[in-house]
This record gives sequence, C-alpha cells and structure tokens, in this order.
Amino acid sequence: MRDQAAAPQIIKKSRVEEGLPYPLGATWDGLGVNFALFSAHATKVELCLFDAGGHRELERIVLPEYTDEVWHGYLPDARPGTVYGYRVHGPFAPAEGHRFNPHKLLLDPYAKALVGSLRWSDALFGYRLRSRQTDLTLDTRDSAAAMPKCRVVDPAFTWGRDRPPGVPWERTIVYEMHVRGHTMLHPAVPMPLRGTFAGLMQKEVVDHFRTLGVTTVELLPIHAFIDDRYLIEKGLKNYWGYNSIGFFAPDPRYLSGDRVSEFKEMVAHFHDAGIEVILDVVYNHTAEGNELGPTLSFKGIDNASYYRLLPDQPRYYINDTGTGNTLNLSHPRVLQMVTDSLRYWVTEMHVDGFRFDLATILAREPYGFDEGGGFLDSCRQDPILSRVKLIAEPWDVGPGGYQVGGFPPGWAEWNDRYRDTVRSYWKGDEGSLPDLAARLTASGDFFNRRGRKPWASVNFVTAHDGFTLNDLVAYNDKHNLANGEDNRDGHSHNLSWNHGVEGPSDDPEIVELRERQKRNMLATLLLSQGTPMLLAGDEFGRTQGGNNNAYCQDNPISWLDWDGIDGKGQDLIAFVRRVIGLRQALPLLRRGRFLTGAYNDELGVKDVTWLTPAGEEKSPEQWQDPNARCLGMLMDGRAQATGIRRPSAEKTLLLILNAHHDVVPFTLPLVVGGYSWLRLLDTARPDPGVEEPIQPEATIDIPGRSLHLLELFLGQSPARRIGDRH
Repeated sequence: MRDQAAAPQIIKKSRVEEGLPYPLGATWDGLGVNFALFSAHATKVELCLFDAGGHRELERIVLPEYTDEVWHGYLPDARPGTVYGYRVHGPFAPAEGHRFNPHKLLLDPYAKALVGSLRWSDALFGYRLRSRQTDLTLDTRDSAAAMPKCRVVDPAFTWGRDRPPGVPWERTIVYEMHVRGHTMLHPAVPMPLRGTFAGLMQKEVVDHFRTLGVTTVELLPIHAFIDDRYLIEKGLKNYWGYNSIGFFAPDPRYLSGDRVSEFKEMVAHFHDAGIEVILDVVYNHTAEGNELGPTLSFKGIDNASYYRLLPDQPRYYINDTGTGNTLNLSHPRVLQMVTDSLRYWVTEMHVDGFRFDLATILAREPYGFDEGGGFLDSCRQDPILSRVKLIAEPWDVGPGGYQVGGFPPGWAEWNDRYRDTVRSYWKGDEGSLPDLAARLTASGDFFNRRGRKPWASVNFVTAHDGFTLNDLVAYNDKHNLANGEDNRDGHSHNLSWNHGVEGPSDDPEIVELRERQKRNMLATLLLSQGTPMLLAGDEFGRTQGGNNNAYCQDNPISWLDWDGIDGKGQDLIAFVRRVIGLRQALPLLRRGRFLTGAYNDELGVKDVTWLTPAGEEKSPEQWQDPNARCLGMLMDGRAQATGIRRPSAEKTLLLILNAHHDVVPFTLPLVVGGYSWLRLLDTARPDPGVEEPIQPEATIDIPGRSLHLLELFLGQSPARRIGDRH
C-alpha cells in the first residue's frame, strides 16, 4: 500500500493521448504539451503534475506509449507554465547497474526551466544501507518536497535584429567571468538585479567590456546545478557551478524573475555591443555523485545507460572526473542529449560557443581517448555546432587524460603549458627561454598539425581555478582556510612570487614591482600568438586574499569590488585597453599562420628570429644557457607573403622581454629595409609619452623585469642586416 503522506492530491484528471517519441522533453506546440522521456530499462513512467509553485503534487499520469526506448504522452490541456517531474519504475538492482525507485521525484533531463531549489534531505537518496555499506535496500521515502521541479516553457521570443557578432578567431579576446560575482558589488546595477543575467545586461557593465576591447565573454557554468550537501552544512555554496543537474535550463539563481527569456535578453545586449557570449559547460559528470549519491534525475531514469559503470562491478561508477561519476557519451541517447543541449543553446539562446570542462572525457571511448571519437565527430559534422567556437579543457584525472594539442581540427584548447611557462619566466626561473619561445608562437610544438591555426592555443596566465593576477604577484603560498579544509585544497605549485612580503604591502618598491609584473604578464599574454584569455578583474588587479580555490566562496572573496578600484587599478585598466588596441591594430601579433623561422629568399627575411641582447640571432649553444633571461623576438610580416599585398600585415615588430632583475643593454638589429625603430610599449613606463625614433644598431637599456614592443619604420636598406644568410 502506498504511504498516505506521499499520495498526490488529485484535483482533476487530465486528458492524455499517446503523443510522439520526439522531440525529447516537454514541448509546447500551441495546442498542448508533448512529454517524451528516454529510458531503455524502465517498466513504467509516471508524469507528476504540481501546482505553480511546485509545492503540491496534483496528479500522476502514466505515459501511455513506449517507442524506440522512449516513453511518451500528450496532454491537450497542458500549457506553458505547467510544473512537472517524473517517477520511473524498474528494477532496483544496484549490483546490475539499475537504481530505479518510483518514490523519488526526478528532473526531466530536457527540462528548459526549473522551479524552486533542492533542499537536502535523506529522502533524496534512493537506497538505505543495511550493513557495512555493502548491502542496499530500497528507500521508500518520497523526495518530492525536497526537489526542484521542471516547468514547461514557451520558447517564443522576438530577437529582432540580433545577429551573432561572428568575431574571427584571430581577433578573439576571451574574458572569463562569473555571472553572479561580476555584478554583486557593481554600483551601477540596481540591487534586485545584482548577480543575475539582467544585472549583466546593464549598459555600464556591457560598456566596460566594449571599451576594454574584449570580444568574447565566457560565462562560468550557468546550467542548473546543485550546492553540495557538505558545503551547505559548512555554510558554503558551490559558487563556480561545476555540478550540473540540467543541461537545458539556466540556473534559477541567475534569473531576476522566473522568465528564461532574461538570458536571451542578456545575449541580445551583448551582441548589440559586438560581443560574443560563450558558455562554460559541464557534460562530463552530474550532481548525482557516486554510488552513495542522491537520486535526482539520470540515476533514477536509466542509471545503466547514462553513466559509465565498472564493467565487472556495475554497482560502482567509473570516476575519470574526480567527482564520483562520468557521463557515458558512448551511449547514443546520452550523446544525443549532449548535442541536443548544445544546439539548443545556439539556436534558441543564440550563444556563440562553448568551453568544455574536462573535455578529454567527452572524447573518451571505453578503450580510451580518441580524437575521432563519437562526440568530437558529432560536433565536426554538425551544421550548427561546427560553426561556433569550441574550446576544450584538454585534461581529466583518468588514464591518458592529459591531451593538450590532441584535439582535432576546428577545436581550440586551454593551454596550461602557456600559463606555467609565462609564470615561471617572469618569476625569474632558470632555463625558461626555450619553452617561452614556443609559447610566444602559439605552442606550435603542440598545435601545428593537421592544418590547425595559431588560434587553437587559448593562452592564459590566470583563470577562475587558481590565483588572480594580483595574488600571483603578492603570495608565495595559497591561503584557503575559508574553504574549511585546513588549507589542504587547491594547488600548491602556483609558480607565484610575493616579491618580498606575503600579502598586501605598503613598501613603495614592492608595490611598484608588483604592478610592473602585472603589466609584464598581461602584455605577454596579449602580444603572444594564439587566443588570449583574461580573467575577470585582472584588468584592475582584484584580489581573493590569496585563496586559489574559491569554488565555494559566494561572497566578497570572489565578487568583483568595483568601488574598490583605486588609482593603480584605473591605470592598469588603461594599460590593458592600450595593449588590446595594439594587438587589434597590428595583424602581425595575431597571424593566421604559425611562426616557424621560415626564410623568404626573395626578400631575405624570416618570419621570426630570436635575438640575444647583442642584437644577433641566438645560436643553439646560447639557447642552452640556463642563466639567460632576456630575449628578443623579431617578427617580420613580409616573410609569409602570399601574393596578396596587405601592408598592415607586412610590418616588422620587435618584442623584447627581460626577466633579469637588473638592466640589460640591448642592441637593436639592422633589418632588411629598416630605417628606424619606434617603441610602442614599455612596461617599465606604462605611459611614456612621446617616443623618439631609435636608429638600428643603437643600444638601449632594458630595465629589469620589463617588456618592450618596437615597430620598424621601413626605408633605406642597410648593408648588414638580421636575416642575411651570409
């Protein structure tokens, strides 16, 4: 007999028809709503209808048809706004990989909107332990009161003149940010809108991106996600959001009201400013955890299909994510769900691309990583997904998980080798120059294959996971005590340097050197070949107080303090704006081909030449000098002439980097056709005023720990020059 407390209160009996097995999810067609749910192993599916707030269960309807492993039914009386969930019947046999439990209300994997939030309760768990955590029995407590619910949406929206900005990869500058943290302290955003999509679309917020010069904002996960129970019990939250439970629904906490169209309005505002919107997406695992985790959706719908299970012990999950479970993209219906989700966000929500968390997992088949695997092939051939920006985080914790450079053509990848090399170099570590040269040229040692382009390397010095730029130059060690894990969490190998004092300092020399180091790393990032990615707030030097793992800090530790931007912060914003302007004005800094040292016999120039401080090309022996810390990178746009004259791309530039603590005299080279050099950038003097031309062969002092960019004026051809073979 059913527990009386769990029985629904029936208001009236809805009409139900057989409906269609497609599309999956709840689909309003103007006359009624079609419900379709995939489950290969279920024996019965009940559709549960709730009141508008999701508090009272009104009716349970058995979906009447089962076609091609899809349960479906059509409700002529249902309308947008209908609140629902599922109860799925089938075997409760964890040892065989099945965890069906009709006492647990389940979210529709295709739900486009959610109502309410999860309230942690033991009723959310589908089992009870009988002895030593090895013997499980079915838990019969009803979980509906603790669960969020699904809501049917009307997708209609007037996009008007909205068009994707279509920023070419070569011009792309990514800005990684958090929807909530970006506006919680923003003075121009009304209080009710702070932390929401509506707050992010405010003119002053969008204008900051536009005037800074970034082309593409990358939002940390906005798919519906769950706050982990252990965090809630410690008074913390899953701030970053890498704990998805719904791949079609925006998380309600980012909506100022209950309209999903708020996200569309935000995208339209960004597009109107010429700025793209990319989503950080988590398709590698879900919030249901391991075999001891809650039953919220996939686990109760068809555990054996949705997750990768240990072949010889299907009670347990393969945990290549480090989060307890791994989605099984080798299953065609799971692969369909992920690609349907991606297409939905492009076609219905108008986003411009995706950054895939732990993307190696998405390309892993049962036998291992495969750049020709099902998911990657699906994206490559898809007429929609193949046209948007696709960025992989190319690693996970599973076997063979590190795959930087291993993704196929059409993909860009986060390049952690760039991050570590640039940090190490500016910290002054020995032997950094050979690796630095590779990173400055878009890491061709990883990416220059199969016709891939330099933009495939997404370069970054900081990201959400780790120190901010300010903390990178202010702390030697992580300070994560606020996370409640006794400072054990987070990376300890940060390649950071506090420049003499741990944390904030009033010492003018330390403060000045830290500011210069910020400029050095930002300039290096923005002047390197490849796609640069900035971390939100680094443009004005925000701090997290040394916390390098602020995933659970939904508070001022993580929020951007706009009112706290002082004079140094304003100067840094102006510096970033200036360097981005240089990058966009000088195509040689964002070439569509890799710089390889190729020699142009006709003009007698190389595309890139590496110089010593004497102004001469580095010899193989000099590359091996571990004490060398000053490097010249001479780039000549004439070397890769294609027959089509593009004077803007045929400039000659000299980038000089000096990580030595003292001044290094540097002799400017003679170059074919060169007349004089003009300094465009000097991180030791961020606003140097009017610069005078400098003659070739002149020796200039490069201050310790500084970066310089010079442009060559073409004119008379000197007799002796860099690039001559004789």
